[in-house]
Amino acid sequence: MKILLASNFAYYLKAHAFHWNVEGPDFGELHKFFQKIYEDAYSAIDNIAEYIRYLDEYAPGSFERYAELSTIAGQTKIPRARLMIEELLANTQQMIDILNTCFASAENENQQGIADFVSQRLSQHGKYYWQLRSYLREERA
Repeated sequence: MKILLASNFAYYLKAHAFHWNVEGPDFGELHKFFQKIYEDAYSAIDNIAEYIRYLDEYAPGSFERYAELSTIAGQTKIPRARLMIEELLANTQQMIDILNTCFASAENENQQGIADFVSQRLSQHGKYYWQLRSYLREERA
């Protein structure tokens, strides 16, 4: 769960930065889409931290600790819009992988509340994965 918290925070921060800095002919649409992603990721932060506390652990709360725990690397440059989408797509897959691991652990430990929360996050990230992938399609199948 600590890895989930740190990675979710990194995902939130990246989507928010992409929201601020996206440019190009699809600016309006991508600006709104990235906002939807970062607002959703932000809304999960407190719940993740509280589930960590529920498990009688301390929730990490510093950039340094997040950098140690997160599987999502930060982005220090301002990529073009298509590269932003490609990077968020890859990061969304990373989030899905982390969430699948958390779900399996929660089920194994008989933590239905955590499993339910993680299941909801999996559904949301699955939707973002589909949407991001669709932005990258050049033509119809």
